[in-house]
Amino acid sequence: MDAQFHVLAVDDSLIDRKLIERLLKTSSYHVTTVDSGSKALEFLGWQEDEPLNHQEVEVNLVITDYCMPGMTGYDLLKKMKESSFLRNIPVVIMSSENVPSRINRCLEEGAEEFFLKPVRLSDVSKLKPHMMKAKEKDIEKPEIEENQENIKDEKEEEEEKTTEIELKTTQSNSSKRKSMEEGLSPERTRPRYNNGLTVNVMSS
Repeated sequence: MDAQFHVLAVDDSLIDRKLIERLLKTSSYHVTTVDSGSKALEFLGWQEDEPLNHQEVEVNLVITDYCMPGMTGYDLLKKMKESSFLRNIPVVIMSSENVPSRINRCLEEGAEEFFLKPVRLSDVSKLKPHMMKAKEKDIEKPEIEENQENIKDEKEEEEEKTTEIELKTTQSNSSKRKSMEEGLSPERTRPRYNNGLTVNVMSS
């Protein structure tokens, strides 16, 4: 089933949290619920005073209420999209108010969907494609890095081979030159041929 997908549901209303939790579990998702945006960020491993954050628990999607005290769903969305390690997690916003400007603002900021409350099972069925797409990106990234590493290794290997060939060529040319120099005797001791007789001509 889809039990491998973990959804973090954020809502300050206990009733709404229970409702979304039941809908998500009906769709066989693993669900964690929190009652505020700050708790959601804490669960995700985000800390404002530590720029090098890391996601301690794998979360495949965050679904959050828009109107919450303290940090709104829009604020949570912005924080996640500004974070290098959270920006790829799909975010869905829920609201009981149908305000077009609010909906557009959330979608422009990077929200995948905007659901009107009460959320229905048909809404929850729209979540899976977003999680699948995000999961594919996570799989593709290591493969791209691995391919780049392989290309780098092949390039280094090619450069090593080229250097080796150049070194051998230089050594070979050097050996030939040395052999030629050693094979040439001084002019004064070179034998001369006269009427088929070898005569050593000595310099005076």
